[in-house]
Amino acid sequence: MPRKPTKSAGALVSVKQATLDLLRAFGIKKVFGNPGSTELPFLSDWPGDIDYVLGLQEASVVGMADGYAQATGNAGFVNLHSAAGLGNALGNIYTAHRNQTPLVITAGQQARSILPLQAFLYAERASEFPRPYVKFAIEPARAEDVPAAIARAYYVAMQPPCGPTFVSVPIDDWTHPTQPVGARSVSRESGPDPAAMGRLATALAASKRPALVVGPGVDRAQAVELMVRLAEKARAAIWVSPFSARCSFPERHPQFAGFLHASPAQLSEALHGHDLVVVIGAPVFTFHVEGHASIFDGATAIFQITDDPDAAAITPVGTSIIASMKPALAMLLEMLPETRRAMPAGRILPPAPRAGDPIPAEFLLHALSTAMPDDAVLVEEAPSHRPAMQKFMPMRGQDSFYTMASGGLGYALPAAVGMALGRPSVRTVCLIGDGSAMYSIQALWTAAQRKLPLTVVVLNNTGYGAMRSFSQVMQVRNVPGLDLPDIDFVKIAQGLGCDAVRVTKSSELAPALKRGLAHAGTSLIEVMVDSAVPLLYAQKG
Repeated sequence: MPRKPTKSAGALVSVKQATLDLLRAFGIKKVFGNPGSTELPFLSDWPGDIDYVLGLQEASVVGMADGYAQATGNAGFVNLHSAAGLGNALGNIYTAHRNQTPLVITAGQQARSILPLQAFLYAERASEFPRPYVKFAIEPARAEDVPAAIARAYYVAMQPPCGPTFVSVPIDDWTHPTQPVGARSVSRESGPDPAAMGRLATALAASKRPALVVGPGVDRAQAVELMVRLAEKARAAIWVSPFSARCSFPERHPQFAGFLHASPAQLSEALHGHDLVVVIGAPVFTFHVEGHASIFDGATAIFQITDDPDAAAITPVGTSIIASMKPALAMLLEMLPETRRAMPAGRILPPAPRAGDPIPAEFLLHALSTAMPDDAVLVEEAPSHRPAMQKFMPMRGQDSFYTMASGGLGYALPAAVGMALGRPSVRTVCLIGDGSAMYSIQALWTAAQRKLPLTVVVLNNTGYGAMRSFSQVMQVRNVPGLDLPDIDFVKIAQGLGCDAVRVTKSSELAPALKRGLAHAGTSLIEVMVDSAVPLLYAQKG
């Protein structure tokens, strides 16, 4: 529960003091930033009880705050430098929007007295810049309104579906006197419509071969255990929604069927034969390529449980129930009768891949899965190797896996830094491609400076593997810009203060992983893997 304000309602304080007191009341212990001149009055005489986390570029700052917010369950607070800094951060702000991560983003603005002159570092219509990928954006009309605007931004960011918000603050506002703003308690759970849930329970009980499609909303809501109990009672096959950014079901569970493709034809083929599909905590459905989605032709009944009204609004067929995950799953579990339906067969994991030189990506992924501590957290951004990762690195469930829901690169490395900041007692592993790593490589510096328990594994196939795959799928040739030769990640990492090693032979891999995962601080393992990549969407199933 929020603490009561420390100052009496009648005593005036500075806008800065009111804001810092508000952050304390919200339980915000870290501010992520990259400082500039328009932020200096906010940063002056920084208090010792709020940790300022320095990132060396604004996209990394937002990515770190995103990872930290997901690790802690509280909004990440970000301070950026004017319009230029906000512009640098926009890619990862978009990713936070798609990830539904609660962030309160502030950016400096020029002094109010010279804004009409279009002064250096001013932002015209500042609140419009990050839209539509923030839930709320404002530049307060008066300096004394800044703390209340930040409070509103926090409440909006934390209300499901969560997401980033934005407040632009002129440089001279921070020293202006204002009334303190007390933190309030705002509930965030919404219960489901009992009648709609009753119809879903009836349909699920009558189904001969139901499927439950789980999405990131289940893990975000800390509802994986409830999801497992529901699946076992329903005796339903469990599929993962396309491009799920989190792990919402244990992937070694005997009812776990696999991962749905983002191709309409392949998704429909995978779900063919199920007479009922219930999508929980995900859209219906996220596609990446064109094609006919026969799943929508009417032979299969579709229900959806989501906390996102927009996701419900765009669902093309079936019944959508808008509710928070925990109360909805608990109600369905209670309503659902026992069934004699046969337990569905889950997927069969493939045998361990063989070693080889050059190192097969599958061999690396299996070795990493074996070497990682049981409680480790994986943050991934290796798109061309995701199908292999899903085969050879089954995740345990709640709070075990994170990736970007946006498709934009440059997220995972800073997010892994934020994750390690938020969960310092466990090892965070960042699995990342060589192309992805170069987008936000400077995040390594923050991790090294803080000696975070982070191991970065770079799959170096000397190019943009996903684009190589798509060029084959789309039957286009001679595409420029796909090769990335001569990048030395060991030297880069060492230059930023990390322990680093390169692996070129399969026989070197296990010792390197063991050493890197046990390192007291931040380590990087660059693995030179076979440049061959799978054809994405090339086969059904």
